[in-house]
Amino acid sequence: MEFRLTSLSCFLLSVLVLVNAGLSSAASLAFYNKCRETVWPGIQPSAGKPVLARGGFQLLPNQAYSVSLPDGWSGRVWGRQGCDFHPANGRGRCATGDCGGSLFCNGLGGAPPATLAEITLGDGRAQDFYDVSLVDGYNLGMSMTPFRGSSGRCGRAGCVSDLNEVCPAGLAVRGGSDNRVVACKSACSAFGSPRYCCTGSFGGPQQCKPTAYSRLFKAACPRAYSYAYDDPTSILTCTGASYLITFCPQR
Repeated sequence: MEFRLTSLSCFLLSVLVLVNAGLSSAASLAFYNKCRETVWPGIQPSAGKPVLARGGFQLLPNQAYSVSLPDGWSGRVWGRQGCDFHPANGRGRCATGDCGGSLFCNGLGGAPPATLAEITLGDGRAQDFYDVSLVDGYNLGMSMTPFRGSSGRCGRAGCVSDLNEVCPAGLAVRGGSDNRVVACKSACSAFGSPRYCCTGSFGGPQQCKPTAYSRLFKAACPRAYSYAYDDPTSILTCTGASYLITFCPQR
């Protein structure tokens, strides 16, 4: 199931009508671009799960798109920015979140730093688990919201704030003709220290604690993972839901 509409309310209504009519029993993953610029979403399945929508597509401002999620599907989603692809073969590059220089990621992940939405669907009536993560850094605001659900916490996960505006100099990635901050690295990516990466002697929830950098991320985005063991305040559950990914929800 796929839709491309400019009205988000009409788009979600169309999805719900099909679900309620019994035309689609699977959960849906919907995307909406509230950014002023085009976003190129990337989708990476977990090992053994199918690739959806060839792993990537273009989403114009105020445009919506939806794909059906197979039962038990799990994977991650991110937004790519500043992309330029050849119209014939889809080859090119993105300023942030690039996946091997192709419009269609086809199972590849995005290059950090990139804001990630992660989901694992439960089988049958088992719970879904979902979150938005800054563990691989940040490139644009993102939220993940159930729009059809029955039970569980079923809240909105995400990073609504523009972290690029408060990104510390040591984590900032600059680009464009105006040399502006286009992404914010994680402290792990920037410094490679086990303390920041939660590896080695810091490889556990008791050993790896919040740092000044993860606290900055958490203060700006309390509903997103700020470091690897930020589970209690970051992972959400829901049952029988479809999910809406919104890029630049702050706008």
